[in-house]
Amino acid sequence: MSITQLTSGTQITRQAVTKHLNVLAEAGLVRDVKNGRERLWAFELDKLEEARRSLEIIAQHWDQALASLQRAVEGE
Repeated sequence: MSITQLTSGTQITRQAVTKHLNVLAEAGLVRDVKNGRERLWAFELDKLEEARRSLEIIAQHWDQALASLQRAVEGE
């Protein structure tokens, strides 16, 4: 999608969306292709899936740590 398409119907500026897309591109989560005068943006689905799996592992560790803390606080 182009920046114009991404911002259509929103109050978010094109500059703000561009800034965020550039950060995501640096992280390898999106890519852009130049099409004439505009850039078209797309997700890097394999990288997003990798990020999701990593976040899921981190969430599991936090859940275990918080459950352990709760048991300690409650005196179990």
